[in-house]
Amino acid sequence: MSPTRRDFLGAGAAAAAGLAIPTFSHALPAIVTRDVSDASRKAFAGKPIVISSANGFRSKHADGRPAIQVAYDMLTKGADPLEAIVAGVQIVELDPTDQSVGLGGLPNEEGVVQLDASCMHGPTKRAAAIGCLEDIATPAAVAKAVMDRTDHIFLVGAGAKKFALEMGFKEQNLLTEESREAWLKWKSQLNANDNWLDLPSARPRPTPATKTTPSSPEALDDLLHVYYDKRGVPHTYGTINMDAVTTNGDIASVTTTSGLSWKLPGRVGDSPIVGAGQYCDNEVGAAGSTGRGEANIKVCGAFLAVELMRQGMSPEQALIKVMERVSAMTERRLLDDNGHPYFDLNYYAVNKKGEYASASAYEGSRFAVCDANGPRVESCAYLFKGRVPSKTAPDAAYVKP
Repeated sequence: MSPTRRDFLGAGAAAAAGLAIPTFSHALPAIVTRDVSDASRKAFAGKPIVISSANGFRSKHADGRPAIQVAYDMLTKGADPLEAIVAGVQIVELDPTDQSVGLGGLPNEEGVVQLDASCMHGPTKRAAAIGCLEDIATPAAVAKAVMDRTDHIFLVGAGAKKFALEMGFKEQNLLTEESREAWLKWKSQLNANDNWLDLPSARPRPTPATKTTPSSPEALDDLLHVYYDKRGVPHTYGTINMDAVTTNGDIASVTTTSGLSWKLPGRVGDSPIVGAGQYCDNEVGAAGSTGRGEANIKVCGAFLAVELMRQGMSPEQALIKVMERVSAMTERRLLDDNGHPYFDLNYYAVNKKGEYASASAYEGSRFAVCDANGPRVESCAYLFKGRVPSKTAPDAAYVKP
């Protein structure tokens, strides 16, 4: 039986799920210091900040702190920026009620949960990624281990799992009962003539939150990247991106996901692709994304955002330019009559001075921030007014109700 949100928030269940940070000695190995220069730190006079997709505010540590605050608190105590944000996203990865990341993520079409992640460490100019990882709940920490322990950048599939087990990560079943039932419901409705019986909804379809602040469980669920079609089947483009700047001006980024729901086995989106799902440069800033990975891969969105900031754009200006590029690169089959995409895509960026922003294709998205003013959710800038145009198509461009 899958854990409930109440179970997850309880200290006992949190301990059982291994939410202490780190849970074992190999989970978050120390950064290997290589080729670090102090030149970029001397003129820095900023304050620490962490930004992330909205689910970084929703998922909580056992002590009640949002994941993004856990990362920020580690920064203020002198932690390395990558160690801090990997610890932050690990809380989301281990939250079984977030079906877009890690444990309980919606599986591929065969009912198998495959996870992807990538990370970058600004001070050492290093990066690493994991793709199609099965049975290991914390791919961001595995990606970091690849960075710290090997000369490689990208491990995938069986080799990625073998490496994780050698590093001491624990194997477990990532398919919760709730996600399994959702998979069966999706599978039963593939066509009208199959041999599967229709199933009732795995969970009630969520209703819009009535509060303006995400304090109730219903409002917190509105921060998820899981959307329901008219049959009550959940769909997701997955993902949490988290980026940080320390008091010394050091920068890091990480993105981790269970990927597109019901995807073809072996599919990876933008999350594990350095330069697409996330990117950082210690002289400039960091950026990352959530949403339709296929669209972001074609524009190398995170890299492009950082390069635009290098040219002097603010984070918001850079992200809007990237979104314009996404729209220009979208295939005709995915555009409405106005030339606007049938999908949404969110970007997040922070520069070395601690200025930050998030932008999406359509209005209504939110993102998480934590700085000296505490953890909170803010509204994203957007390119097009209104909600995502409705469309039912094999491209899996689903609309939030």
